Amino acid sequence: MGFEGIGASVRRREDLRFVSGRGTYTDDINRPGQLYAVILRSPHAHARIKGIDTAAAKAAAGVVAVFTGDEMAADGVGGLPCGWQVKNKDGTPMAEPPHPVLAVGKVRHVGDPVAVVIAETKSRARDAAELISVDYEVLPAVPTLEAAQKPGAPLVHDGVAGNICYDWHLGDKDAVDAAFAKAHKVARLELVNNRLIPNAMEPRAAVGEFDPMSGDYTLYTTSQNPHVIRLLMGAFVLHIPEHKLRVVAPDVGGGFGSKIYHYAEEAIVTWAAGKLKRPVKWTADRTESFMSDAHGRDHVTVAEMALDRDGRFLGLRVRTQANMGAYLSTFAPCVPTYLYATLLAGVYTTPAIYAEVKAVFTNSVPVDAYRGAGRPEATFLLERLVDICALEMGIDRVEIRRRNFIPASAFPYQTPVALQYDSGDYTATLDACLKAADWAGFEARRAEAKRRGKLRGIGISTYIEACGIAPSAVVGSLGARAGLYEVANIRVNPTGSITVFTGTHSHGQGHETTFAQLIADQFGVPMSQVEIVHGDTARIPFGMGTYGSRSIAVGGSAMVKAAEKIIAKGKRIAAHLLEASADDIEFKDGKFQVAGTDRAKTLAEVSLAAYVPHNYPIEELEPGLEETAFYDPKNFTYPGGCHICEVEIDPDTGVVEVVNFTAVDDVGRVINPMIVEGQIQGGVAQGIGQALLETCVYDADGQLLSGSMMDYTMPRADDLPNITVGTAITLCTHNPLGVKGCGEVGAIGSPPAVIGAVVDALKDYGVRHLDMPATPHRLWQIINANRPRMAAE
Repeated sequence: MGFEGIGASVRRREDLRFVSGRGTYTDDINRPGQLYAVILRSPHAHARIKGIDTAAAKAAAGVVAVFTGDEMAADGVGGLPCGWQVKNKDGTPMAEPPHPVLAVGKVRHVGDPVAVVIAETKSRARDAAELISVDYEVLPAVPTLEAAQKPGAPLVHDGVAGNICYDWHLGDKDAVDAAFAKAHKVARLELVNNRLIPNAMEPRAAVGEFDPMSGDYTLYTTSQNPHVIRLLMGAFVLHIPEHKLRVVAPDVGGGFGSKIYHYAEEAIVTWAAGKLKRPVKWTADRTESFMSDAHGRDHVTVAEMALDRDGRFLGLRVRTQANMGAYLSTFAPCVPTYLYATLLAGVYTTPAIYAEVKAVFTNSVPVDAYRGAGRPEATFLLERLVDICALEMGIDRVEIRRRNFIPASAFPYQTPVALQYDSGDYTATLDACLKAADWAGFEARRAEAKRRGKLRGIGISTYIEACGIAPSAVVGSLGARAGLYEVANIRVNPTGSITVFTGTHSHGQGHETTFAQLIADQFGVPMSQVEIVHGDTARIPFGMGTYGSRSIAVGGSAMVKAAEKIIAKGKRIAAHLLEASADDIEFKDGKFQVAGTDRAKTLAEVSLAAYVPHNYPIEELEPGLEETAFYDPKNFTYPGGCHICEVEIDPDTGVVEVVNFTAVDDVGRVINPMIVEGQIQGGVAQGIGQALLETCVYDADGQLLSGSMMDYTMPRADDLPNITVGTAITLCTHNPLGVKGCGEVGAIGSPPAVIGAVVDALKDYGVRHLDMPATPHRLWQIINANRPRMAAE
């Protein structure tokens, strides 16, 4: 057996069951006597419900029940809660309108759930749903930011004036105004962060079950954080005591943020199971997912940078409008505020920053966190603006970044937008990436491409993100309604095998491998002796789940703390067995040894003594070898790096080919290099998708035009290059592992690098900036519109 601890590229051990079809996903779960739910959804973006006739559906073959929003509300079912509150500039709370589980009185987006049919089979439930007659009074819709803010625009929610959820700000406006007053030049940019539709391989699903003997409810669901779902649904929606509600998230086929939130369908099947005393199952089809899963991004921004004569940044002013959709999803308010504006310093020493964010309700699917959650939006804005600054000043894109980098000697570095970075070396990641991408040799490649009739461009992005989402005291002061600590329980069994119960959840990250590596490293045992348990609130302590690249930084640190408690207790047991002082016991490579001697006890010998305490310091220690630890970090972690993209554009078709992509990232200590590389490559693939292909489109009536794979273009394997991944590490200074996180960096750093490359390829056509996605049609139009000018020149 080779080395399996921290730093080893161990193959993911969970993959065997996935590739062999032995995974257990929510749709694989079938309970005795199970019924099937189909949800009738609104075909209108905005309408008043004047009546619902369910008689024909109730009489249909195989139908057990039909429920509406009025019936659920009459039974005391509450609305879906929002987990984060943001305050307006004047200190007043944001508008927080009700979000009913099934629509009551009005529907507010296409796909808003109106009624649920529960039948013996899914096909019969689907047929019966078509028999429901809803009398809609169709109202004018405002599906976009522009439409929702026009004078006299229809209100998505009565009583929410101007459709404004909140008008928030961050930073020192006076300092920014002073910086602009003395600026040598001001660079200005208007841009859009396009709306995205998450598309994990596994659609959402939920199975609700009720035991009439015990009064216990069980929900099986596709969730990234089962304890959060239990808390929100039990306390605020269904009013079920937590000890009577079990939430299980089995294998989950991808999440990317879209499976963080508490969704209506989870409450519907759980409530219905209690009413009918039979299990109820719901599984989304792909079209349903397009109009029910929370969407991502959707910002419109105007940004300005003040520069001095040397191209150094003096001040940044940002005004952003953020689309919330029709309702507030679980963590939606924090995405365009505390996960976005606090990152506007980026990797630069800009001394004054002021950001205003106006969040707007529209007749569209609710918007919440999607891979990166605010950080990609901030990075795209900032990096595109830095490229504009370089153009305005006539300074090379790399040079203007170097001039404005936070130097490695300046850490810890306090930004003007609340965050304090603990470590980093942005010059090192830049230099490593420039070398790996052969930046110096690009012009020769551009000339060669031109001989082939292709337009070649290169783009660069130097970025930072805040992740390891926590600490509780900080996020609480910023509006979070829950703590963001993590918990681990470690049980060393009598024979020395180890079971770890963690509050984080794996849905593709490889936790069963990396966490086992961490524990194997801590205890000096083979990975085969370590079992990782997650995803079941009945088995694990209260944990906050997986998002914001927090699994190893927060969850792994909790494991280290629990392991330290185990080892400390083990030393006392070993000291008793070896008739030595506990102060003289050392633990290494799975052995408790008296320092300077060959007298030792293995972990298995100590654990057996703990559970069979015939020779044991019983007067000092309780039997057993099991410990629990909570970890609530002092700060976020701050991965950063440099991404460089090269593209070629066919001027006859506008088709973009990404020919090279290089990423050098500082993700802190690396637990498993192979898994880190895979995570970064996956994130880059999503970033390329956003930059070139993906966008969610509504028409003026609020109809979702990109509501299927026929109209929403995701990247395929042949759209992607081989992605070169490297690391340049500085350790996090405030967690015991020195880790920073890697799950989101690819999606954060890549979009501006891709768009920068496209813009560079089109620079002779007068292009300074392009909003995403840079589709072939858009580029073809730009190229053809400028052909006469090019010919004249």
